[in-house]
Order: sequence, then structure tokens, then C-alpha cells
Amino acid sequence: MTTPVLPHPDPARLAALDREALLEALHERVEAAWRLCREVHPGLPRPAVWCDLRGKCAGQAHFGRGGLRFNPVLYAENREAFLIEVVPHEMAHWLVEHLEDGHLARPHGREWQTVMRRLFGLEPRTTHRFDTHRASPAPHRYRCGCREHGFTARRHALARQGRRYRCRHCAQTLVYLGRVMPGNDS
Repeated sequence: MTTPVLPHPDPARLAALDREALLEALHERVEAAWRLCREVHPGLPRPAVWCDLRGKCAGQAHFGRGGLRFNPVLYAENREAFLIEVVPHEMAHWLVEHLEDGHLARPHGREWQTVMRRLFGLEPRTTHRFDTHRASPAPHRYRCGCREHGFTARRHALARQGRRYRCRHCAQTLVYLGRVMPGNDS
């Protein structure tokens, strides 16, 4: 069993924060995680922070832009878990990438797992368990032989332009059923 190194945020305080204060709490957590990483890698550059990520992904270490991206919808809905899990997860990617041979490391490979366990004191989980319904609406419904699939407007547009999609489970080509109207999430 591992013990988280960064202090747990106060859930009552987090629940009371408005949007601007919530973003400040995120920046503070990134700063604390960055300072912890600098204890083992003093030359680690400070990442910029953006809350512009959309869809089902909670966070992303974006090396080309030089920082970390976070999903503001998932953060607002999962405040405590987000600060405890997602910020260290992305900061671990940031640290590993900046190690001497970090660019050769697999995204969730041994190096990343070691940082998560030994530096942050967390179990290395590669995915979150947040409800992504509001963060990633997929109103266009498609069907295969085994289930229904939700497509975003972007993927639906690609399908309409001729791109074919197959189910990963039954390998059948997906067929468009129609659009789910807001409030009709069945």
C-alpha cells in the first residue's frame, strides 16, 4: 500500500470554490507536484498549465506546447480526486519526458510507474474512473451487431464524409441510427 506524498485537499473547501478559485487550486497543486519532482530532477522546467482539454481525457502532458492540459468539466465535477490523481499522473509524464532518455520511455511504462509509486506515493493507474457524460457528449448514435456507440459531432462528420468505422468487438461496420436529443439519454 502506498501513501500519497502530496497533502490531501480539503473536500469541504474545494466544494465551496468558485470557478476562478478552483483554477487557482489546480495551479497550486501543479506547483506543489512540480516542486516535489524538482527534488529528484533539479533542472525540470516548470510546465505551463491550461484548462482547455475537452472530451473524455482528464489531463495531458503536452510537450510540444510545454505544459499540462486539463479538462475543466471533469475537474469541476471531480475536484478532490482530480487533484489527488490526475495532477500527479500528468506531472509524472512531464518528469519522465525530461529525464535523459525519457523520450524513449513508454507513456505508462516502468519509469512512469516508478515515479507514481516512489515519488508521489500513488498506485500507477493509467485511466480515471470519472463520469465523462457531460464532458464528452456523443449525441450521434451508431449500431453494430453487439451494441450501440455514441459519436461526437466530429467523428459523425467524418463518417458522413465516407470514413468507415467498425466495432472493435464484433468487427461489423457501424450504421447511423440518428441523433439523441438533450434530455433523452436512454
